[in-house]
Amino acid sequence: MNGRRPGPDPRRNATQPDELKTALGSKFGDRILSVEPFPGMAGRVRFERKAAVEVLQSARDDLGFSHLSMVGGIDWVDHREVFYVLWSDAIRQYVLFSTDLPADDPRVESVSGVWPSANWHEREAWELVGINFDHHPDLRHLLTPDGYVFHPLLRSFKLHEPEELEVKSRHV
Repeated sequence: MNGRRPGPDPRRNATQPDELKTALGSKFGDRILSVEPFPGMAGRVRFERKAAVEVLQSARDDLGFSHLSMVGGIDWVDHREVFYVLWSDAIRQYVLFSTDLPADDPRVESVSGVWPSANWHEREAWELVGINFDHHPDLRHLLTPDGYVFHPLLRSFKLHEPEELEVKSRHV
């Protein structure tokens, strides 16, 4: 025995993908592209990029996923994907939201108005993967020098010789 008393199973009230589909589908219709099971989470919700702020605000306000844990980006070569990992204290569960972005126009509306913590996550995704977050309050470099125009996590990124780079240095 580990000395702990058995308590209620926090997963007993866990949200299931079909519940997400019903709740979001009734409100957003075909702007929700799919809801599918995802290991260790309530599910994976794929949505149209134009509905990003509305869908994610609804996840916070209506579904109780009040904490934004992560925003990230993936370069799939032919398109990019931005994903959001949300947490609910009430049901102690994560959910994954994602949307695809065309490679030639990788932009989505910023959710920093919904979660102020999205600010730094979105800056990192912009800087490393080249995803533009429209109406972001402070889209500037975090990890690379000011003036650095490359996105190092793009699959098309090629390492350059130092003399080929023209990077403006930051003077503090």
